Amino acid sequence: MSLGDLNVSSGDLQEMLIATAVIGMFLFIGAFLRAKVPLLRNLMLPASVIGGTLGLLLGPGIWGTSAPLPFPEGWMTFWSALPVVLIVPIFAAAPLGMFMDPSGKKRRFGEMLPIVLLMTGIFSLGGSIQYITGFGVNLAITAIRPETGLYRTFGRELGVGFAGGHGTAAQLGSILQDFGHPWWQTAQGVALTTATVGLIGGMFFGIILINRATRRGETHYLGGKGKLPREMLQGYTKEVDQQKSLGRETMYSSSIETFTIHIGILFLASGLAYLLHRQLRVWVPDLFIPVWFYALLIMYVLNFIMLKLKLHWIIDTKVKSRITGTLSDFAITAAMMTMPIKTISQFVVPITIMCVIGFIVTYFFTFPLFRKAFKDNFAFERAIMSWGVNTGVMMTGMTLLRVCDPDYESPVISDFSMGFALMSIFSLVISPIDYYFLKNSSTSTNFFWNIVVFVFYAAVAAIGYALLIRNRKKAQN
Repeated sequence: MSLGDLNVSSGDLQEMLIATAVIGMFLFIGAFLRAKVPLLRNLMLPASVIGGTLGLLLGPGIWGTSAPLPFPEGWMTFWSALPVVLIVPIFAAAPLGMFMDPSGKKRRFGEMLPIVLLMTGIFSLGGSIQYITGFGVNLAITAIRPETGLYRTFGRELGVGFAGGHGTAAQLGSILQDFGHPWWQTAQGVALTTATVGLIGGMFFGIILINRATRRGETHYLGGKGKLPREMLQGYTKEVDQQKSLGRETMYSSSIETFTIHIGILFLASGLAYLLHRQLRVWVPDLFIPVWFYALLIMYVLNFIMLKLKLHWIIDTKVKSRITGTLSDFAITAAMMTMPIKTISQFVVPITIMCVIGFIVTYFFTFPLFRKAFKDNFAFERAIMSWGVNTGVMMTGMTLLRVCDPDYESPVISDFSMGFALMSIFSLVISPIDYYFLKNSSTSTNFFWNIVVFVFYAAVAAIGYALLIRNRKKAQN
């Protein structure tokens, strides 16, 4: 759709504003409940998750037209689209401000390469094992109970839903439909179900893992061993001298607000990403790469240009973090309020088996590997980010990271973004082969192909680990 085809009235904009205000209301309720309910305080659930869950429980997603709060269909449509759109500027923000902190230590290519390879390899192993698990469950159930009648691509939904999230899950149906598979609509429902289970389970188990890591002293910003401060548990402090600053005012408001500069750059990268995405889909119709990946690449370019022009003083990473945190709050709440709970009623047994095993294997191919590879170099923060993304969506990973790294002070997002960029480059070769097998091959062929992909990423991680050990030995000498 071109800009000239848009026909949005002021009334439509008013409805979107009201719908956004409703999200804000549930965020306020979530913050209040977090502060007042001991269980929610101890679990350290963000206000966005609490408020979004409350909106889901009271809305038509579960009750239909008889819901206690029968939100208009237009609001539900707007809320379901909001996370997909907001993830673009949120993820685009990761490279903004890199190497711009004059007090920060710049890392050389030789120092960064092992970390990037490790982040790429370990994160990708967590996703690859899900596809192996999904197709493996299909093969096992079909062998034991052939009358179940699972379609041959059943199992892909575990990785698509867990590691891909609702946005990717929603695309699976159209991909299978293009391939001519008659079960495309069923597969989309299953994928949305696994995405929902992954989102809830990833967040729930993630909070448990954060609390356990905090008691063990494995986190860097949550105070080490022992009980967490009440202020952190309840989510606020009344002591003004303990309230942190939002960041530097890099511009005079008489000219332009500092927030405007930061938001403007994020929107610029996002807008260019959408334009690039649309054009590439025309040039290469079979290319399936999310918009936010393009936004990430564009922001790397913009950040490089700003460095070359010596405009580093414009960006303050704390201001950037506050903006992305705000967008995350609204996006997470909207995602929680529109989860397709009703789809869970289909394929309950295979989905349950697949998801339970999926959580287990994702854990064992995430936390022990990060702990081994990174040790005291933010190992847990890296693992919880990877866990969140591989069980929910990018929002889940960023939310869990935000719980144990409230100000995004660690290098996790930057390292993760570079690792994901490298993985996406690999995917340019892997994805076409993947789609070929999905279209033409049997369940067993897809199973063994994903084992090949798993071995490849294991090799990437092994190379990164070997380089990291070599660098450590050089530093000791």
